[in-house]
Amino acid sequence: MERTAIRRRLTWQVGTVTEVREETATARTIVVDVPDWPGHLAGQHLDVRLTAEDGYHASRSYSIASAWTGTTIELTVEQVPDGEVSPYLVEVLKVGDPLEVRGPVGGWFVWKPEQEGPIQLIGGGSGVVPLMAMLRAHAAEASTRPARLLYSVRRPTSVIYVHDLKAVAASEDVEVTFAYTREAPPGETRPPARVDAELIKSVTFPPEEQPTVYVCGPTPFVEAVADLLVEAGHDPARVRTERFGPTGGPR
Repeated sequence: MERTAIRRRLTWQVGTVTEVREETATARTIVVDVPDWPGHLAGQHLDVRLTAEDGYHASRSYSIASAWTGTTIELTVEQVPDGEVSPYLVEVLKVGDPLEVRGPVGGWFVWKPEQEGPIQLIGGGSGVVPLMAMLRAHAAEASTRPARLLYSVRRPTSVIYVHDLKAVAASEDVEVTFAYTREAPPGETRPPARVDAELIKSVTFPPEEQPTVYVCGPTPFVEAVADLLVEAGHDPARVRTERFGPTGGPR
């Protein structure tokens, strides 16, 4: 049974797009039905492969946005300028189209309901995608583990999952904080700025509460935030990171 599950994760499968949702001007969520999907954990990613008419293949890794829901998975893709795969997924792919996927992949950057302690999520840009999967799994499991999300984003129009995050923020067990870096909305007390030590101290769980911290985003963002967390006294072993960029890693 275990070998069969591993073989399915390593085999390309053809799913069918059942829904697309525009998240921002450059990002969309794609819902795919994969009949033989083996299931996944919140935080895992998968590979997507496109094949041209001449047989040329292009593949990229993308974080899974959904909690485990049978054969349906959700991907949220932000378009990368001059990218090979993301422009097609964001601008061309439509309901009814086939999509080749392989996975799930990854076992370190995941949240499991049985984990002890608070959950601290810190995302930059589209790095919020696997963190949203964790929040959805947290809600689906009716977990009472306290959770906080710190989401660094350029401007209000760049917020992915804006409606979902408002709903999440209404939960008694989850706190959501936005850190705008280029343009803040009216009434925002903090001027546009990057995540810094002061913000980390004021809105995230303190080290003494021993949270498991998940940080996802572009490499410079992840490295800077991880350093701030360690400087603040967090145990490096409890800080889990996932980086992405033009040449690799989930997007």
